[in-house]
Amino acid sequence: MPEQRNLNSLLASLVAAFRVPDLRKRLVFVIEMFALYMVALHIPLPGIDRDKMEALFQGGGLLGLLDTFSGGALRKYTILAMSITPYINASIIMQLLTVAIPHLEELQKEGEPGRKQISKYTRILTVILAVFQATALNLMLRNAGILTVSAPQFVQIVVTLTAGTMFLMWMGERITDKGIGNGVSLVIFVGIMARLPYDIINTVRFVGSSGRYTGALALFVIFLATVAAIVAITQGQRKIPIQHAKKVVGNKMYGGGSSFLPLKVNQAGVIPIIFAVSVVLLPAQIAQFAPVGAGRLQDFLRDVVLWFSPGGPGIPGFFATMLYAVLVLFFTYFYTAVTFDVPKVADDLRKYGSFIPGIRPGRPTADYLDRVMTRITLAGAVFLAVIALMQYYVPNWTGVTTFSLVGGTSLLIVVGVALETMQQIEAHLVMRHYEGFIK
Repeated sequence: MPEQRNLNSLLASLVAAFRVPDLRKRLVFVIEMFALYMVALHIPLPGIDRDKMEALFQGGGLLGLLDTFSGGALRKYTILAMSITPYINASIIMQLLTVAIPHLEELQKEGEPGRKQISKYTRILTVILAVFQATALNLMLRNAGILTVSAPQFVQIVVTLTAGTMFLMWMGERITDKGIGNGVSLVIFVGIMARLPYDIINTVRFVGSSGRYTGALALFVIFLATVAAIVAITQGQRKIPIQHAKKVVGNKMYGGGSSFLPLKVNQAGVIPIIFAVSVVLLPAQIAQFAPVGAGRLQDFLRDVVLWFSPGGPGIPGFFATMLYAVLVLFFTYFYTAVTFDVPKVADDLRKYGSFIPGIRPGRPTADYLDRVMTRITLAGAVFLAVIALMQYYVPNWTGVTTFSLVGGTSLLIVVGVALETMQQIEAHLVMRHYEGFIK
C-alpha cells in the first residue's frame, strides 16, 4: 500500500501546478472570479430591516440552507441573495425535459450546435424562475414587515436579484471555459466557503458563552466522520469486468484483453438533494402570493408551509422530514436513470464486440446492469437522504446551532467539488509529467 504524502508534498504539488503556464493561467482566472464574487457578495439592497432579517434566520431550516448556498448574501440581502439556485433548477428541468421531449433529445444528439440551443433555452428558463423566486422572496419579506419599499422599488429589487443570478450564471460558464473544474459547482463552493468564517466566529462565541464544550467536540467528530463518509461514497464504485473480443484485420490481430466498467455508488451526485429542496420550498414560495388579509387562505397556506418544513417539532415536522427523505430517494433513482442509460450501454458493448463474462450480450446484459445499478444506487440514495437530514438534527443532538457546514448538502457539495477540482488539476499535471495531488 503506497504511503500517504504529507502536507509538504501536497504544497509542492500545488507549486508545481503554478509552474505550468496554461494551468497557472486557469488557476489565476478562477481566483480572479472568486475575488469578483466576494465584491458583489457585499453590495446590499435597500429597504431591509437588518435586525428583523437576522431574527428571521435564527431558526435555520430551509432558509438557512439557502443562505448557506448564497454565502450569506440572503441573510444580508445583497444583489446575490438569489444565488445560482434558479440556474441549477433550470438546468435540472432541461435535462429532464430532454428525455421527455423528442425535439430536445434530437438537439442534444446534434453535437455542439444542439447543445448551444439547449443552453439558450436553459438561460431563458433561468430568467423566468429567477423572476418568480425573487418576487416570492420579496413578498414574503414585505408581508413579514422586513422589506419596506414602494412599488417601483419592489420591481427594481426583483430585476436586480434576477440580474445577480444571471451574473453568477455567466461567471460559472466562464470558469468552466477558462478555468479549472465545473464553474457552477465552484460558484456554489465559494459561496459556502465565504460563509465559513462567519460560522466559525459565531460558534466560538456561542460555545464560550454557553459552555457547550462537549457539544462542540461532538460536532467536530461528526464533521470529520461525515467528510470521511462523503469521500468514501463519492469515490466508491462497482467495477464490472468487461471482456473484449479479438478482431483480425489483414495479418494483424486487434482487441482482446479485459477491462472494467465503473458504476458509481453515487451516480447522481448532489442533484437529488437540490431538486428535493426546490420541491419542498414550493409551498412556501406559492404562499407568498396570497393577498394580505386573505384570512382563511393565509391560515391554510401557513399550515401547508408548516407541514412542509423539515426538521420541525411535532407531527408536521416529522411528516415533512419523511417526505423530504422520500423525495431524495426518488430523485436519486430518477436522475441516475436519466444520466446512465442502461440499454444504450449494453448496446454499445454489443456493437464493439465486448461482453460481461458469463452474461450474454444484448438484453441479458442490460438486465444484469439494471439489477446492479438498482442495488448500488439504493446505498447511494440512502446515504444522500441521511446527509440531507443531518442538517436538521445534528444541531439538536450537539446543542450547537451556529455551524451550518456540519453535515447536510453544503458539506457534500464542498467535499465533492474539492475532489473533482483536485482530480482535474491532477490530470493536467500528469499530462505534463508532474506528480499531482492524488496518488
